[in-house]
Amino acid sequence: MTAAGLLPWLLVGIPAGALVDRLNRGVLIVVCDLARLGLLSALGTAVAFGHATIWLVYTVAFLGGVGQTFRDTAASTLVPELVEPQQRDRANGWLTNVRNAGDELVGPPLGGYLFGVAAALPFVLNAGLLAAGTALICTLPLLFRPRPGKRRRRRLRADIATGVGWLARHRRLRAVVALGGVLAFTDAAWFAVLVLYVRDTLGLPEAAFGVLLSVGAVGGLLGGFGAEFVARRVGAGPALLGAAGVAAACQLALGLTASSAVAAACLAVSSCVFSIFLVVSATLLQTLTPDRLYGRIVSANRTLVSGMEPLGALSGGLAASAWGLRAPFLLGVPLVCLALVLSVRVLGSAGTPPADR
Repeated sequence: MTAAGLLPWLLVGIPAGALVDRLNRGVLIVVCDLARLGLLSALGTAVAFGHATIWLVYTVAFLGGVGQTFRDTAASTLVPELVEPQQRDRANGWLTNVRNAGDELVGPPLGGYLFGVAAALPFVLNAGLLAAGTALICTLPLLFRPRPGKRRRRRLRADIATGVGWLARHRRLRAVVALGGVLAFTDAAWFAVLVLYVRDTLGLPEAAFGVLLSVGAVGGLLGGFGAEFVARRVGAGPALLGAAGVAAACQLALGLTASSAVAAACLAVSSCVFSIFLVVSATLLQTLTPDRLYGRIVSANRTLVSGMEPLGALSGGLAASAWGLRAPFLLGVPLVCLALVLSVRVLGSAGTPPADR
């Protein structure tokens, strides 16, 4: 299921960005949401009548992932269009918190409860909420206005090459994307074995795993709310470097401790700084990327992160099998430190230069 959901980013993530930069983004969001609504409704109907198979679930997850790839890339362009530059940190923080609250705090327990009542209920509710979200998107008329300027029609491959080449030449954004990829890899490596670490290393009952995840989710919410304050106090670049450094320290502490209290604190702080990193990096992408390239740059960033996560999870499992459950935590620390050393000259300044338009 995880592979089916992430594979679309690897297959169509980069082309999706190029198409988003060509098409009307508001229309694309609505079309993708309606397509995903149809998929969820079909799956919910199949579950309700007992005709759902595992292959149907995989297919819906994959096709829904394709739609989400295009939709999320297009939706990421909304903040620069709707929010003034000085308010983007705050807007990104709220968006990150709403997403985290739904994904980690509200969605899983609610879905589990509804599935216990009736297997089709989570899918029906999901479809209903998606329909409501689509209706809300349609209340933003500015999204459906023709985009200014004439668009030269070129081959899709040429558009992709232009976006990737621009990102490769932009030292600051290149460092942000690379550092985010390293963090995604190391985070996925230890998270893949976290449930075993909680049981076998910390000696806690299995129910404690959910409690620790909730503690981490609360830390993530605090980071989303505090990202604006941190970025304005120290600057965007130092905020990113500091968040990555604290994340590495938390990994090291998790790899060395056997205390449940220390582990809980590390998970909360780690989630907090990850939220700060996500918010500040999103704002930098919005600030430094020209509108004509924004879809391609965002999709390149998301494709790298989505590719690093399964590789990190696989590496974490292999490391735990070979050297024990502490290995995925400890082996990621040198990688993050190396990325920090390579990024500090580029991201060390507090200021945010204007976009190269």
